[in-house]
Amino acid sequence: MAAESELRAEAPSLQDDKEGPEISEARRVSKHWDPPSSPHEFSEGGLAGWATAFGASFVASFGVYQDFYTQHYLTNETSSAISWIGSTSASLLMLVGLVSGSLHDRGYFYHLMIAGSFLECLSLFMLSLSKPDQYYQIFLSQGLGLGIATGLLYIPSVAIISHHFRQRRTLVMTFVVTGSSLGAIIHPIMLNNLINGPLGFSNGVRVSAGLISLFLLTACLCMRTRLDPPVTPVNYIVAARKCIRDVPFVLLIIGGFLFQIGFYYPLFFFQLDSIKHGISVHFSFYSLVILNGFNCLGRLTSGFIARFTGVVNLATVAAILCSMLIFGMIGLSSLASVVVLGVIYGFLSGMNVAMLTPLMATLTPDVSELGARMGICLFTAGIGGLIGTPISGALLTSNYTWWIPGLFSGIVSLAGAVTFIIMRHMFLRRRAS
Repeated sequence: MAAESELRAEAPSLQDDKEGPEISEARRVSKHWDPPSSPHEFSEGGLAGWATAFGASFVASFGVYQDFYTQHYLTNETSSAISWIGSTSASLLMLVGLVSGSLHDRGYFYHLMIAGSFLECLSLFMLSLSKPDQYYQIFLSQGLGLGIATGLLYIPSVAIISHHFRQRRTLVMTFVVTGSSLGAIIHPIMLNNLINGPLGFSNGVRVSAGLISLFLLTACLCMRTRLDPPVTPVNYIVAARKCIRDVPFVLLIIGGFLFQIGFYYPLFFFQLDSIKHGISVHFSFYSLVILNGFNCLGRLTSGFIARFTGVVNLATVAAILCSMLIFGMIGLSSLASVVVLGVIYGFLSGMNVAMLTPLMATLTPDVSELGARMGICLFTAGIGGLIGTPISGALLTSNYTWWIPGLFSGIVSLAGAVTFIIMRHMFLRRRAS
């Protein structure tokens, strides 16, 4: 959710990177387009630019905690109650983004980074002090504390790239997104070995908290702003009113909400599902690593694929295939099925995540409103992510009836994918008119 001056420079980079004909069309239909800034105003790297990108790449996977809480630490709680911890944290990343993006637009980048980093470190160390079967302690520290902290950090750490890069912006964005995805590979391995090893939960979380604190300190020291905030930030209320009259974008909001309800089911329950079906505990510990590893690959390659398919087409196809694979979770029963589902779903979910921002840009005729529209879209998607996994956990029950939450998540995410198909049709019809 970059400042208005950043957003005006964003569209040329999208066309220069040739991410799809829809983006260039979105630029042509804009009635409020201002000439782009001179290319010489962007360093396209340098020490400050690459240090900022390096720092942003530093800014875990709840699947590890879901399994541990269910089987050891919160044995008195249902899977649904435990799911509320992770879903609250994940959804707050998007919900708080509506506030952090607006504050970033007004020039509060450093305030957001320092406050978010401090709150994340504090929340992790408080999590290490949580006692077994004390649900409220874990919910406050991990669900609320970490969720608000990541919400304060996420959008500013991505938007800051626009201060230093224009021609190379897509490449650097890929680097930053891949960095966060690599963290999702390393963190589950570390947590599984620490929490289930001789250190135990408390000391294992403290080691994790210390490492993350070091990364956040490095990020704060590396990242630097370069552009001044706009004199008049985008009015979110006006942008929201215009957004409601934009049919393709409204369909994106509805489809994103429905899709997010089912999207996180494999990410939260994959490891627990593997263990409960008799797969080796040692191998199951690495099931999330397989999923997150190919998620990283999907993010990395999506930009190249979108050049040939177009952003809207790739995002729609990825959503459909992800929905079909969620149904496949019902059939998970062997080591081979864990590997196949982890590889394919990880890759497709990575593409889906990577295409979200370009898709919002493609469907935004006036790029000066992109920041506001991102906030609105992510807010509604965050609500879907908030309620999805707790519903799946309630449907799972203590008897672990896996086909019921799998069927629910597959149906609701497929409904979102069908909405994307309608969105694509309406967008192409508008472009042709």
